[in-house]
Amino acid sequence: MATVTSYGAAEVVTGSCHLLAIEHGPRILIDCGMFQGSEEDRNYDTFHFDASEIDYLLLTHAHLDHVGRLPKLVKEGFTGEIYATAATRDIAEIILLDSAKIMKEDFKTNFRKAQRRGKEKDVREPLYDEDHVEEAFDLTWHHPEYDESVELKEGIKVTYRDAGHILGAAFIEITYRENDVDQTIVFSGDIGNDNNMVMENLEKCSHANYLYVESTYGDRNHKDTEASIAEFKRVIIDTLRNWGNVLIPSFAVERTQEILCILKEMHDRKELPHCNIFLDSPMATRATEVYNNYSDLLSQQCQDYKERDGSVFAFENLVYTPDVEGSRAINEVDSRAIIIAGSGMCTGGRIIHHFKNRLWNPKNAVIFVGYQAVGTLGRHIVDGARWVKIYHEDILIKASIHTINGFSAHADQDAIIKWISQMEDLYRVYLIHGEEDKQVILRSVIENALGKKAHIVEPEEVIYLG
Repeated sequence: MATVTSYGAAEVVTGSCHLLAIEHGPRILIDCGMFQGSEEDRNYDTFHFDASEIDYLLLTHAHLDHVGRLPKLVKEGFTGEIYATAATRDIAEIILLDSAKIMKEDFKTNFRKAQRRGKEKDVREPLYDEDHVEEAFDLTWHHPEYDESVELKEGIKVTYRDAGHILGAAFIEITYRENDVDQTIVFSGDIGNDNNMVMENLEKCSHANYLYVESTYGDRNHKDTEASIAEFKRVIIDTLRNWGNVLIPSFAVERTQEILCILKEMHDRKELPHCNIFLDSPMATRATEVYNNYSDLLSQQCQDYKERDGSVFAFENLVYTPDVEGSRAINEVDSRAIIIAGSGMCTGGRIIHHFKNRLWNPKNAVIFVGYQAVGTLGRHIVDGARWVKIYHEDILIKASIHTINGFSAHADQDAIIKWISQMEDLYRVYLIHGEEDKQVILRSVIENALGKKAHIVEPEEVIYLG
């Protein structure tokens, strides 16, 4: 009998990692993500399975909480084959090299501090380095197209379908034969909302016997997309007219590209007051180039921009600052600047420097456009903190704080229910990738509205399929 064991994203949002073991068949790992926020210490635990025995790794998409421990998996002995869309591979390489760089820099900083206290031995080595990342990309990779079934080995087929989440993202259908009966298990990865300005809509899943589905926003519905964009524009316009600056902590992949599309549309419509716009993130800059290269996978609006301008995202007054000198030069701009910088949850990156220099000014505004995990600086600010400590300095928050959830790349409760309702022959739903209190609410809705049994997966719980 096939089993699934979840070694991450069980009763938490991050660390996605699920092991499908098919009786007398291969061991298939779906995602190998990094834990973030309050769970990040778990990244240093040894995998609770033998990495060398994993035959295949299937990646749903390239967000860090789905691919971030891939180099660690390689360090611990994984030599199997990897399946991911071509766009996912390209973005994953950017994200993992950046992750390795940040961990190396953090190690050096922490080691110097510990050295002054004579406690160098207390500083943990980085989880992996650039060499381990390169080793991961030296393995055998396969790049399935959407809706094209590929055979892992006899009797086991895998189909990637467009998840509408970020570039290259997919939900994965795995069909295998057991006791002369075909069984299909679907792993949602992260599924998106319709009406995203950048991505195509989430594809229908017509058949599944077992479903592992994300539940990040399973307890609520997002604000209307048009209302969210209108609110975003209002904050931008009001702040700039008041000679303030707008700080946008943004994830390098998807959210940044969506924000750029909105600003480009505002520019085209002459809604945007004169200002300087800085994309202050080397990783987001590289990711934006990848999005531009795969414009055929994006929305019709993005494809129209590419045809008209030769670029999906470029427009007048948009400045990329890939180097440190360019980033520091932003400090010389006193007013009317829009600064888009990572990290999205404010756990590091250049946004921290901009917070230090601008959070104290009541003319400025901060717009959060993405999920803030428990334990992150972003969550602390969103939850109403008046003071934050940045680089050993206490900063009083006087800038206005705005959270616009309608930009989420994750499906909300209604979207999840609609997607599940289209599946035929569904025996059981398993909830992953969400905080437990939200999963309890979603479980109730699934059972009451759809009449389907739903189970909240516990960490390392072995689920028997059949």
